[in-house]
Amino acid sequence: MTRHPIPAAFAGARTLVTGGTSGLGLALVEALHAQGAQVAFVARDAARIADLARRLPGAHGIAGDVSSQDDTHRIALQAVSALGGLDLLVHNASSLGPVPLRPLADTDCEDLEAALATHLVGPFRLTKALLGALAAAAREGGTHGVRPVVLHVTSDAAVTPYAGWGAYGASKAGLAQLSRIWDAELAAHGVRSIEVDPGDMDTPLHALAVPDADRAALKRPRDAAHEVLAAAAAARFSAAVPFRSDEAPRAAGAHA
Repeated sequence: MTRHPIPAAFAGARTLVTGGTSGLGLALVEALHAQGAQVAFVARDAARIADLARRLPGAHGIAGDVSSQDDTHRIALQAVSALGGLDLLVHNASSLGPVPLRPLADTDCEDLEAALATHLVGPFRLTKALLGALAAAAREGGTHGVRPVVLHVTSDAAVTPYAGWGAYGASKAGLAQLSRIWDAELAAHGVRSIEVDPGDMDTPLHALAVPDADRAALKRPRDAAHEVLAAAAAARFSAAVPFRSDEAPRAAGAHA
């Protein structure tokens, strides 16, 4: 895969990251801000949003829950209003489902529904609400070969049936297929949709899921953010296939 210089790819780019105050989402927001992107981020905790916005001058924090239908259009309107358009949308917000993790037979329907709402239905709604802004960005950049990108953070649990990860894995599998279908349908409009598996990372969500994991063996969110943005840059400037980790299957990991 050809890697494009990330600062050149995203300097001045209008970007929106969900789940932006923790783990990979936070690392993405920080990296994009450092590279000169215009950044908006979504999270549920108002205090953490305010703290991050103070720390990163010019970043726009949006309080909202991507799993909530009532919040979708407000998030979309606030993001486009703050940024003036949209070049990169990162669906990073995540939910483990039931905690502690448990077999499907012991998983409440409500826990499965919550995982699907966060990983599948929420991203579908938000992308749909932002299609106008993405299509406009495609028209703006089309003559220069620059495409807007919708990036879905997925997991190897989407393809490997890890016991105990039913709600998480099933909903991430749906997200991966959703991304592929968006890419097929939006290609004619100059919009790319890709899926990225960042690998097992040292994040609060991973610690919640696997409390006895060796943190030293886990990838740092900052390193994973570089890989994710490199994949987005490749999609932004080429017809590259979605980024895939070349590692062998791992134990399932929570990524956000």
